[in-house]
Amino acid sequence: MDPKPARVVQQNGTLIGEMVMLGDEGLQVLVTDMPNFTETGYRVESEGMPRLAGTVHVEHFEYTADSLPQKNVPQGRLEKFVWQTSEVFPDTVRDVTVYLPAGFTPGEETCLMVWQDGSRHVDPNGSMRASVVFDNLIHKKEMPRTVGVFIDPGRFKKQPPGAKAANRGFEYDSLGPAYASFLIDEILPEVVKRYQTKFRPQPEAWAIAGGSSGGICSFTVAWERTDKFRKVLSWVGSFVDLRGGDVYPSLIRAGDRKPIRLYLLDGENDLDNKFGNWPIANKQMAAALKYKSYDFRIDWTKCFHGSKGMAPMLPEALRWLWRDVK
Repeated sequence: MDPKPARVVQQNGTLIGEMVMLGDEGLQVLVTDMPNFTETGYRVESEGMPRLAGTVHVEHFEYTADSLPQKNVPQGRLEKFVWQTSEVFPDTVRDVTVYLPAGFTPGEETCLMVWQDGSRHVDPNGSMRASVVFDNLIHKKEMPRTVGVFIDPGRFKKQPPGAKAANRGFEYDSLGPAYASFLIDEILPEVVKRYQTKFRPQPEAWAIAGGSSGGICSFTVAWERTDKFRKVLSWVGSFVDLRGGDVYPSLIRAGDRKPIRLYLLDGENDLDNKFGNWPIANKQMAAALKYKSYDFRIDWTKCFHGSKGMAPMLPEALRWLWRDVK
């Protein structure tokens, strides 16, 4: 908003385009084509003075039909509860969303898949659309009947409503058994009690998923509790030195091979900062897994840090992860 003509320039001053005035109250807009998978720093100037600045990522992927609602495919049910009595992470509160596959009956034996940053990934109108993908793949018998437990990171109880979850980094990036204990001893028993779920006892029927810090968190759970979880889905995983996670490639190489199946996804535009280089870290994970003959797959894209690159790949990733479980 500015009554005087404005234009948009790159950070080095190169003109991107002149803005067009809409109406007579100063609202201006610029519409321009930009290449996919690019990052542009910009500022808006009026009479040579900056008015605002920022960075825009152009990142677009096409979904397949498996990420879209389909006619004649029954939909699973989403149930929600709030967990605020954690002993592992005291003084935290979080939302938990449970996906129950279409036709679910209490006591039915199913597979299990736990997701970090759950609310936004299970949202049928969000980017990941995990609940829609579950509906389609379960209907086509391309993944087993699975209950999804989508868990948000912990907010401190003193935080105002809607505030960013302040305990996320501690919960997700820390090594060790704490988060696995939180799942196995607190959240999953509550799901069983509330919805009369019954999870298959075989650890090959238990999967866990997450992106960024949620990705390393998922791997940590399987690494620490391979007796429970043996399938991991990780995208743009933070296997860097946020809380010591950069040691995993060395631990994998030096230790005994564990029966973990791991799907990795990362992109050449992922983060590079003082904590590490995310693309290199994920390549090091893949190299270590290959060295120890793990059952793993890594898909490489042009994605930036986030979930946009994983979202359209989710159906294929789930088919691969669950390929021998009926």
